[in-house]
Amino acid sequence: MKLLVSQQERSSNVAAVAMKKGPENRIRQDLNEKRKKIDLIDRRLLSLLNQRMRLALELRKIKKELGKKIHDPKREKELLDRLKSLNAGPLQEEELKRIFQTVIKVCRQAQQP
Repeated sequence: MKLLVSQQERSSNVAAVAMKKGPENRIRQDLNEKRKKIDLIDRRLLSLLNQRMRLALELRKIKKELGKKIHDPKREKELLDRLKSLNAGPLQEEELKRIFQTVIKVCRQAQQP
């Protein structure tokens, strides 16, 4: 026995499938848009990190001329404290600290002779 599907039932099924795909497509589009924004932020971060490194390398010369040590724990603590006070989140204080300690360490290592 053959089952005949009416035009109305077919239209209903097609609409149901389209409704399922619609939200999924919007979600995928939202995902792609958010990823593009993150990519843009990452490019900005990279540019800023390279600017910071160039300045750190210039500081190496200045510190050498002044006879100062590369590592200045007091300065690093002041920097971290200032950043903590500026942080409005959602980045947690400990995450912020880890990120900037790494940035500082990499720049400090680049300043070594």
